[in-house]
Amino acid sequence: MRPVRHRSGETDAQRPTPGDAVISLRGVSKWFGSTTILKDVTFDVPRGKTTAILGPSGTGKSVLLKNIIGLLRPDEGEILVDGEAIGPMSERDLFRVRRKFGVLFQDGALFGSMNLYENIAFPLREHTRKSEREIRTIVHRQAELVGLVDHLGKLPGEVSGGMKKRAGLARAMVLDPEIVLFDEPDSGLDPVRVAHLDELVVTAQRETGATFFIITHNIPSVMRTADYLGLLFRSRLVRFGSKEDMRASDNPVIEQFLSGKADGPIGMDEMAERGDPLPSQELPVTA
Repeated sequence: MRPVRHRSGETDAQRPTPGDAVISLRGVSKWFGSTTILKDVTFDVPRGKTTAILGPSGTGKSVLLKNIIGLLRPDEGEILVDGEAIGPMSERDLFRVRRKFGVLFQDGALFGSMNLYENIAFPLREHTRKSEREIRTIVHRQAELVGLVDHLGKLPGEVSGGMKKRAGLARAMVLDPEIVLFDEPDSGLDPVRVAHLDELVVTAQRETGATFFIITHNIPSVMRTADYLGLLFRSRLVRFGSKEDMRASDNPVIEQFLSGKADGPIGMDEMAERGDPLPSQELPVTA
């Protein structure tokens, strides 16, 4: 798929991001065997904003996230966090960089044998030397932010999916990370609880000033939460830009995905959307 080219000569995926970048990807490619998962992905994540990466299922969103936190390493290109290239880092240095991150996993990834208080307190006990009194103050502050103060004594199996997500968010933020990563945060939630979680995400980002980075395919959700959007399709970044720019785009992939229509370049077969398309499948280049 050829990126849409503008009069300036820039392609959609190459357009610069304004402001300070906390995460930068430069020509990132990743393969699993003969399957191309990511191909030449380049964009900057603005510091102190909420960025969402969208795309159909099977287009490499979760793989992208794992590369950013160093669980996977790119086969080509580089990823920089605060200007440091993480690809060649030792495990020790990578652990240091990872302390900048908090992560909210799809299912919250809570420990089933610990109550919500113990789950939220866990990173503080593992990675700091704070007293139990200090830990209690921090946990209650985070629990208040996510509306869980009255439920801290409950086990994960005793609360709803929405509460698990909120507890996971509190735990992700308990170390005051510079960057919070969200892996499909709305998975398993009904639309009303997704809307409540979105309000919480907006509030938490505003109050902390952290950089939020969301992997999702939920269009209504990101329209409520994100400042910047990127769209992956057939292993490549179609475009990265402000939410307003993306909504105004006439790129057929972007138009189809944001509108949720069946007609367009995105088909039903996920496997057909991977790798480099045949020339006959290429999108038209606009002037």
